[in-house]
Amino acid sequence: MRRMAGSIFATAALVWAIAVSQQARGADDKSFQGEIADSQCAMNVHSLSQSHKEMIEMNSGIKTGTDCALFCVKERGGRYVLQTKNKVYRLDNQDLAERSAGLKVKVTGTLDPKTDTITIHSIELLSPDTSKPSQTK
Repeated sequence: MRRMAGSIFATAALVWAIAVSQQARGADDKSFQGEIADSQCAMNVHSLSQSHKEMIEMNSGIKTGTDCALFCVKERGGRYVLQTKNKVYRLDNQDLAERSAGLKVKVTGTLDPKTDTITIHSIELLSPDTSKPSQTK
């Protein structure tokens, strides 16, 4: 009986290890293309157009989307998000997202559909002519 219990435990541990390793290797990874924006602009907190347009027009120190995203996160309490054509996703790693603030990117990671949060595995800059703000699978 003990031998059988040990075998069951070993089998369960093996199944768990395989499942965890598949996740670690990116089995659930998806790619998303869009702009690393700030939640203030992307979610219409102070923008009617879900863009940086209003902040650029109002504040002479803000000249680009990057300037706006950095300002809104640091000075207005925003968070970095990925803004696609149809959706805004929260990003788990704010430090990594900050490096690409205001730029068109491809984010690869795991999406939590309940919270619309992407666990970032990588961020790749896109050239302006190849970026299309949409989700790809």
